[in-house]
Amino acid sequence: MIKFILSVIIILALIGGAVQFVSTPESWALVVNKEVALNSIQNGAMIVFEFFEGLIADADQIKGVDLTVEK
Repeated sequence: MIKFILSVIIILALIGGAVQFVSTPESWALVVNKEVALNSIQNGAMIVFEFFEGLIADADQIKGVDLTVEK
């Protein structure tokens, strides 16, 4: 589970442009902009949260399905 969460964080940071590949004739480097990474992860998390929140809200409107919780 931890590997999955870390991979999601890394993917969100890559999509948001927080990680840049810089190469010179002598070396290669990955440069991480911490502020952009944090912003990208927060925005991505909100999008994922809103997506699943919408799915749950739509599930209650399906006819013929009774969603109850029994203890």
